[in-house]
Amino acid sequence: MARVVIRGGLLVTAADEVEADVLVEDEKVAALAARGSAAAEGWTAERVIDATGMYVIPGGVDAHTHMEMPFGGTVASDSFATGTRAAAWGGTTTVVDFAVQERGGSPRAALDAWHEKAAGQCAIDYSFHLIMSDVTAGALGEMDALVGEGVTSFKLFMAYPGALYSDDGRILRALQHAERSGATVMVHAENGIAIDVLVEQAVAEGRTAPRYHGETRPALLEAEATHRAIALARVAGGPPLYVVHVSAEEAVRELAAARDAGLPVFGETCPQYLFLSDEELARPGFEGAKYVCSTPLRPEGHGAALWRALRTDDLQVVSTDHCPFCFAEQKELGRGDFSLIPNGLPGVEHRMDLLHQAVVEGRISRRRWIEVACAAPARMFGLYGRKGTVAPGSDADIVVYDPAAEQVISAANHHMNVDYSAYEGRRVMGQVVTVLSRGETVVERRRWTGRAGWGTFVPRATCQLVG
Repeated sequence: MARVVIRGGLLVTAADEVEADVLVEDEKVAALAARGSAAAEGWTAERVIDATGMYVIPGGVDAHTHMEMPFGGTVASDSFATGTRAAAWGGTTTVVDFAVQERGGSPRAALDAWHEKAAGQCAIDYSFHLIMSDVTAGALGEMDALVGEGVTSFKLFMAYPGALYSDDGRILRALQHAERSGATVMVHAENGIAIDVLVEQAVAEGRTAPRYHGETRPALLEAEATHRAIALARVAGGPPLYVVHVSAEEAVRELAAARDAGLPVFGETCPQYLFLSDEELARPGFEGAKYVCSTPLRPEGHGAALWRALRTDDLQVVSTDHCPFCFAEQKELGRGDFSLIPNGLPGVEHRMDLLHQAVVEGRISRRRWIEVACAAPARMFGLYGRKGTVAPGSDADIVVYDPAAEQVISAANHHMNVDYSAYEGRRVMGQVVTVLSRGETVVERRRWTGRAGWGTFVPRATCQLVG
């Protein structure tokens, strides 16, 4: 592989901002040197990338995606090929997807199936979490071997009874086993039993429009489940607990209280909860179906609480929960009954841009942008050192980013395999210019140069995030 020098940019990591040049060799960052220094001027390379006037940042780490995810009688519309390509276009160079254990099946069989789906398809590097939907003694017995293979995080659902749901006893057993193995337990925190009652009542009363998806999944039931998950983790001895897609102010309070007590509890939110509200669900006709996801979009005010939590580190990570379903063919399955609308939004391509817009608006700093989108997810899931930073020895996952470029987000120009954008018409400042994945250029000055199969599976260590 050719030696590459990136010159003239402002290097921004979670720890620092410095005018520095970057030397890339053999898929790794070989060296950093101050711009104009003798060391930098002495580098020779087959290729020089001019980053003058731009940021040089780590490739994003999206720790929550669902490529080819079966849900509600259909399958998420992005394959590993299309989804990882779209991620790269948006400056994300690593995704951690979810292998799904079937009821009656084993975690090992689930992981093998997802390896088969992804093999030879990914344009960027990838790893897996394991969704445990059947917590049996046999399934728990497989956890240690999977941790040894670099699958170090296991997700349990407190929602979706009859499908992915685990009761408190099963969650407690998984947490106890995780405490012994060093694994991280992720939870989808909503009281699914109570939600099913509210959904049944709404449908019986003829309240079937998309807006009722949000109204039957109230914030209090997210907060209650979050509190319960934290309590179960404490009983289990305190393994790392990671609450996914936090959307409600009340749930943030539960996380903040646990962290104030010194517990290893962590939280993730997503761009849809930061930039959208439940007004999208109330769009005329069936348009609100585009915005059906779980946890649901919340009323105005919750977003401000999430931004505060990101600034105070009560939330540590922004992922996408990318799980796209086409409006015309898949969301339509729930026309006349919101409970049948496939839950999920597209977003893997625009996370880095939307968060940079938050920098422009003064909501977060540049370094916090990189922290929540790159470094913290890498640390949370045992990837840091290789991913999430630009430093000697790290993988050369590097993005040259133009902070002054203006773009309009639209389905007309995105690369995700879905027929709408959740942010249609939104203007943002900042755009990816060039993307390197392990030193290989996959986007070059807004031109695709990557290929399916370049991305490799990355085994992960256990959680590296402290406090």
